[in-house]
Amino acid sequence: MKPSRDIARLLEIMAALRTPDTGCPWDLEQNFSSIAPYTLEEAYEVADAIARGDLADLREELGDLLLQVVFHARMAQEQDAFDFGDVVEAINTKLVRRHPHVFGEMRNLSPKQVEGLWERIKSGEKAEKVARGGKPEDSGALAGVPVTLPALTRALKLQAKAGKVGFDWNDPLAVVAKIREECDEIEAEIAAGERSKAAAEVGDLLFAVVNLVRHLDADPEATLRAANQKFARRFALIEQALAAQGKRPQDSTLAEMDALWVAAKAAEK
Repeated sequence: MKPSRDIARLLEIMAALRTPDTGCPWDLEQNFSSIAPYTLEEAYEVADAIARGDLADLREELGDLLLQVVFHARMAQEQDAFDFGDVVEAINTKLVRRHPHVFGEMRNLSPKQVEGLWERIKSGEKAEKVARGGKPEDSGALAGVPVTLPALTRALKLQAKAGKVGFDWNDPLAVVAKIREECDEIEAEIAAGERSKAAAEVGDLLFAVVNLVRHLDADPEATLRAANQKFARRFALIEQALAAQGKRPQDSTLAEMDALWVAAKAAEK
């Protein structure tokens, strides 16, 4: 089969995979819910390729992500709901509508003005959605933040939306004070033997930490990802140091490993 740069060929291949009797048994068995986890996974792999600066891998991962769009569109077409062309038309319409400073008469807007314009247009879209029969909460200040987002990302977006209507701290140090307050509450629940309540307070702590990261103009997912990588790198150094002594982590004491951790940390400075 000859490769093609034509999107129509990709649609034909997807249709063939989903054709009863002659298609792929695995592809035919899938539905929106079963494919959704793969869609999320491919999006993360795109982000990973970007983080690694691997453009060759990014090209491949973007293709995998595009396949997810085509897959969902094909299943919708089989249900006479919409097809890939409708998906393309919808995003084209949205992009033109949300960029009147490019495709309309508005000109010479600053990035800040564009951001404000974008928010006003999205608010109008929400109102129209409610008018068409959507739920009233779809037009609220926190509307439009999917519950399926990673928890850290959803917390960030909820806080940002609340901040736009004035429900926010102005000083990062105020958030630090809130974090200390949450830590005190966790300590009190643990002391009282209330582990489930302590766990709930940890959730509040995580939410507050995300808020602090936001006030420092950083991304919580990226920040935690960097911390994960740092931990893995330092722990690998501990394993290497122990191996040089003919030992494994499970054969060592916490004190020994902690000393090696401190050494690994110092070596990075």
